[in-house]
Amino acid sequence: MNIALQDRNAVVCGSAGGIGLAVAMELATLGCNCFLLARNETDLKLAVNMLPGNASQQHRYYVTDFFEPEQVKETIREIVSAYPIHILVNNSGGPKSGPITGAAPEDFEAAFRQHVVCNQILSQAVLPGMQQAGYGRIINIISSSVKIPIPGLGVSNTIRGAVAAWAKTLSYETGQYGITVNNVLPGSTGTRRLENLIKDISRKNGVEFEATKKSMMEAIPLKRFGLPEEIASVVAFLASPAASYVNGASIPVDGGRTGSI
Repeated sequence: MNIALQDRNAVVCGSAGGIGLAVAMELATLGCNCFLLARNETDLKLAVNMLPGNASQQHRYYVTDFFEPEQVKETIREIVSAYPIHILVNNSGGPKSGPITGAAPEDFEAAFRQHVVCNQILSQAVLPGMQQAGYGRIINIISSSVKIPIPGLGVSNTIRGAVAAWAKTLSYETGQYGITVNNVLPGSTGTRRLENLIKDISRKNGVEFEATKKSMMEAIPLKRFGLPEEIASVVAFLASPAASYVNGASIPVDGGRTGSI
């Protein structure tokens, strides 16, 4: 199975930590040159220095804020003017938790810009180079809520579904050029966001943190949370030549938690 990524260039968003950094680590291990995007320069500097590689690989970072689409547009223009991009991993922090009945309209607008609009900006910028190379992988890290909405994540459920529909539509138009578009749907994964979500649930329900954590794990057939590296492995496969006939798919990586077939 050919999963080598030598001489390929990848833009990995939200890669200063968590799942995004794990993805960059995996792609770099397979030989890819990784360009990390996030808004925290201190964390980005640490992250880029962690990436494995050999003398022929180049890893760089770019500071950009996904709440500012115009800033993202300028950043990706700078990148594609210097490098052909073969792999784009769209990944950004999820909207704040809360019931949909209490969400303000501006919460939806901000989340839509952060996810759908920025994904569109990034994809439009990299597609010409992918088309010229005859090789492209656009991989969106979304959420298992694409399959079944998660209670208490009203804005997130809405926007994640919009990203999935956007990606499916894009996959129809790009496949003829050797460019695939797929979604990875993490379940509960051991990141800072999950820890904050557990704290929030515990506080609202008046339950101890560990009790909430144990209850959430019990709902997962594997009886544990996922690791960022486990999400990254699926992303790396989709980015590789081995996944050339996988297109328009939404793949849960959630330990079997999602109840749909």
